Amino acid sequence: MTLIEVLVIIAVVAVLVVLLLVPALNVAKRKAERIQCVNNLMQINVALKVWEGDNGDKYPMQFALTNSETMKLTGSSNAYVFWQTVSNQLSTPFMLHCPADTNSFPATNFAVGFSDANISYFFSLDTADTYPQMILDGDDNLAVNGVRVKPGIFNLPATHSLAWTEERHGRVGNIGMADGSVQQTIGNTLNSAVVNATNGAPVATYRWVIP
Repeated sequence: MTLIEVLVIIAVVAVLVVLLLVPALNVAKRKAERIQCVNNLMQINVALKVWEGDNGDKYPMQFALTNSETMKLTGSSNAYVFWQTVSNQLSTPFMLHCPADTNSFPATNFAVGFSDANISYFFSLDTADTYPQMILDGDDNLAVNGVRVKPGIFNLPATHSLAWTEERHGRVGNIGMADGSVQQTIGNTLNSAVVNATNGAPVATYRWVIP
């Protein structure tokens, strides 16, 4: 074999190795991003539980302050206002961004330029400790009956088919519960979590703020 032939064989083998490794590396990357996303939500839920414990066992969206009525502010559908309310407990806005979310980018602080463009997670306006398994927050890449949920206040319809879109965790998503736990779900288990959240008891509303 000539030197050129040897080099060609080495090049072909190198290409084949790369082609075989890339899918495996992509899978590993997605798994790492999903784990980081779960970790983000766990830290977020700890911060919310601390805030709740310091404020009469109420979450920020349920608490009316003398100079800043958080309920009214979050009702304007600006998700970032809610997260600014718990900024002392969160300490950094970086955890509000999922590493797999290519539609938003992490913020460096809660003041200058902080907006919904820095947030990857929705939060519920109606979750309370009364129902520990109610969904408190989660990945915001949601679709209903195949249609992507738009930013703003999303009123969960009585009949629905919730699912995660493909672009973030491959139709798998993460939700945080009122008891502080975090679950990885697919569409079926997400829908079951909504239905079973209140043990069959009706709730007046089930509104999620999508950034």
